[in-house]
Amino acid sequence: MMNMSDERLSTTQTTGLIFNFVLGTGILTLPRTSVAEVGTPDVWLTLVFGGIIALTAGFFMIKLNKQYPEKTFYEYTQDITGKWIGYLIGFVFASYLLAHAGFQIRSMLEITLFFLLEGTPRWAPAMIFIWVGLYLALGGINSIARLVQIVFPITVILFLLVILMSFGIFELDNLRPVLGQGILPVLKGVKVTALSFSGLEIVLVLMPFMAQRDKSMQVILIGTVVPLLFYMITVVMVIGALSIDGVVARTWPTIDLMRSFEVEGLIFERFESMLLVIWIMQLFNTFVISFYGAALGISQLLQKNLAPVLFGLLPIIYLIAMMPKNINSMFAFGDMIGNSGVWIGGVLPLILLLISKMRRRKHGNHH
Repeated sequence: MMNMSDERLSTTQTTGLIFNFVLGTGILTLPRTSVAEVGTPDVWLTLVFGGIIALTAGFFMIKLNKQYPEKTFYEYTQDITGKWIGYLIGFVFASYLLAHAGFQIRSMLEITLFFLLEGTPRWAPAMIFIWVGLYLALGGINSIARLVQIVFPITVILFLLVILMSFGIFELDNLRPVLGQGILPVLKGVKVTALSFSGLEIVLVLMPFMAQRDKSMQVILIGTVVPLLFYMITVVMVIGALSIDGVVARTWPTIDLMRSFEVEGLIFERFESMLLVIWIMQLFNTFVISFYGAALGISQLLQKNLAPVLFGLLPIIYLIAMMPKNINSMFAFGDMIGNSGVWIGGVLPLILLLISKMRRRKHGNHH
């Protein structure tokens, strides 16, 4: 077993990890999935609702974690539900994170092979991503947090730069009319946008590592609101530039937005390559966080050391990444992970919290 007290995360590091994990692939595909679902330009409103739902879920997760401050999710579920059920829940959560890790690898592959390395056999970049990820994960949660701290400011600066550039092709009319078809389409899309915040459940893994746990609500707030702003800016700019019909027709609308403008006389004539570089780093971070979370869980459930578990999971992640036959089945797989994320991050902590409260009351009466 690893010693938790060696690894402490600062509040900024924890926020960075959550931010990174929530953003993941969302930004590249969210405009397409949410517009397809809502069908009106009011997607940004849908996002606000999704964000509020995510915050509420985050609040329950923190409440739950605060009852067992020194333990990880994998350890205290067994205290709450008894050994076997707790074991099962822990196993489901670890499998969910594994699926997440495989999906991130696959997304990185699709983007790399589509835009950067056409014609390369799939296994080559996959191996590189996975092995480098293993190397990072072996360094523990602190090394991962440090990498996130390096990537985060670069992401923000380049992202804002690219968005400013695309103001030239932005048409406000593409966002009108607001609520032209009433509130129903907006509510219909909440499921999709709530999915884009799935990833908050990583808090369940990170909380015990936090140095200042009293600041956990603040971490959730920033970890949800900052991605929300990112998502909103992206969706508004992409719809404004490409129009609703244009967005639905494209696989990677955000990257197409970067391709649709060129600024004369700048060193970078093609911006998307710059965006892709950061985005691959973002996806890589997300992959390592979920890989580490899954390995930590399995090592705690089986009471084994972390390193052999990390090695053992490599082939499994590779197989998961190779499962989807094509890009559509990859997106379907992503939706499936998102849907289970809503249950695992939204419903499960609430149920566990209620059981834990009831058990405490019962024990309280006996004393």
